[in-house]
Amino acid sequence: MSTAVAPKLDIQKIRKDFPILEQKVNGKPLIYFDNAATTQKPKQVIDAISEYYEGYNANIHRGLHSLAEKATTAFEDSRKVFHKFINAAEVEEVIFTRGTTDGINLIANAYGRKFLQKGDEILITAMEHHSNIVPWQMIAEEKGAILKVVPVNAKGEISLDEVEKLITDKTKIVSVVYASNSLGTVNPVKEIAKLAHAKNAVMVVDGAQASSHCKVDVQDLDCDFYATSGHKMYGPTGCGILYGKRAILEEMTPYQGGGEMINNVSFEKTTYNDIPYKFEAGTPNIADVVALKHAAEYIDSIGKDNIMAHEQALTRNAHKRLSEVPGIHFYGTAEDKVSVVSFTIDNVHPYDAGMMLDAKGIAVRTGHHCTQPLMDHFGIEGTIRASFSVYNTIEEIDFFADSLKDIVAKFS
Repeated sequence: MSTAVAPKLDIQKIRKDFPILEQKVNGKPLIYFDNAATTQKPKQVIDAISEYYEGYNANIHRGLHSLAEKATTAFEDSRKVFHKFINAAEVEEVIFTRGTTDGINLIANAYGRKFLQKGDEILITAMEHHSNIVPWQMIAEEKGAILKVVPVNAKGEISLDEVEKLITDKTKIVSVVYASNSLGTVNPVKEIAKLAHAKNAVMVVDGAQASSHCKVDVQDLDCDFYATSGHKMYGPTGCGILYGKRAILEEMTPYQGGGEMINNVSFEKTTYNDIPYKFEAGTPNIADVVALKHAAEYIDSIGKDNIMAHEQALTRNAHKRLSEVPGIHFYGTAEDKVSVVSFTIDNVHPYDAGMMLDAKGIAVRTGHHCTQPLMDHFGIEGTIRASFSVYNTIEEIDFFADSLKDIVAKFS
């Protein structure tokens, strides 16, 4: 069987871009199926980090010497790349953060703290990551707001009719995951944004799982905020972006105080910098932000359509082969989903399966995946989650399915 699923892709050539895939784990070739937790990094990204530290390590924006100017240019080049990558209307609408969690906390504190009032409503869904639950709980408790939850059905989908029922004149914020990390479900965020705006609520999109798979056009989605993480899309950990519409960002109060986010400081009063710098207090994660643009460029060089075609073929094959495993139960069977397969197996605890798969060199994620309320909804403690990326192959999935059969046989 051919390794390359999407006819335009040479998967073996792509795999050579990822040095970590060449290693063995427990004496077996590494099969990395934990991409929803973090993707591996191509050499272009790794080299960019080394080049920064070896060649022009300096603080940015405030220095006039050559290294500072070179570092500043490289940092701001990343902002320009992501301006195009998500199709923001303006470069200044792209804010660098520590990742999706940081971005959502920024919105909750800088927007929610200023504009939420007692009795206002915040709407999320039952499939949200803890990062899109806890910040809203915290600000709701502080402001006396009410957190409402859109339920999911047996396939792991939400209903637009249910969303429309739950959005009221009191709804001020709607925050929805674009693609579920536990189920793979892709949500109709563009349609939800229309419903939110009809009630004058702002639309927040958690794009952590979508950015490496789905085309992201924030103007077409018409979301007010879009948060994502670099490490979910072949980039470094500890960095990400937050998009916000200029008009809204300019009304918001800074989330953190310190250097860079100021215009003028005196002991009597401080005035704030323009966006995006108003929300980028202190020395940022320069090296990783510089490298992050290479991750976006890497995705563009392959093409989102090609990546999605390959990953969807892998996912279809995984469902087919894993269906042969006795006692398996799938969670997240939506028609529109990214490359996540989540399941349990009768009489096999997910942690036991994870450890036994690791012994065969297969890396999967086991547990609640930071979606405990979703696991409670399905009445389970957690699942085994295999998540695929562009460098994964049909042969790896076949070995994975056969390995699970062997594991189940030991418990029968």
